[in-house]
Amino acid sequence: MTLDNLLAIHKLVRQAPDKDGIAKLLRAAERNLTDAALSELSNDNRFDAAYKTILQCALIALWAKGYRTSTSQPGHHQTAIQTLPKTMGVASQTVIVLDALRKQRNINDYEGDPISHSALRTCQDEATALLVLTRDWLAAEHPDLIE
Repeated sequence: MTLDNLLAIHKLVRQAPDKDGIAKLLRAAERNLTDAALSELSNDNRFDAAYKTILQCALIALWAKGYRTSTSQPGHHQTAIQTLPKTMGVASQTVIVLDALRKQRNINDYEGDPISHSALRTCQDEATALLVLTRDWLAAEHPDLIE
C-alpha cells in the first residue's frame, strides 16, 4: 500500500512540510528519549516516553513527505508506524518490533499491565535507533527541513 492509497482511504491527510514544525517535533522526540532514561521514573512512564519518541519520528517522516495521520480515524499510531518502510525505508522486521511496542503501550495504558525491564530496554533501544535514523534521513533526503 502506498502513502497515496492511505490518503484515499482517509488514514492520511495532506500536510505541507514545515521546517519549524518538524524541528519542534524533533526536539520533542529528543526530550522524550532523555526522559525515558530517567531512572527515578517508573518503567511505565519511561516506556511511554520512549514510545512517544518512536511515534514522533514516524510523524516527522510523514510530515517531511507531505502527510500526517488522520487523528479522526482509529489506529493513527499504528498507521504512522506502519508507514515507516514507505517514508524512511525502515525494514519490515523493525516495524514488527515497533508495532509490538505499540501494542504493549496500549495494554499498559488500557489494562494497567506493568512494563517489564526488558520491554523498557527494547523500547529505549528502538527509539534511540529510530531517532538517529530520522536525523540522518532528514539530512540526506530533506536537508531543507532541518536547522
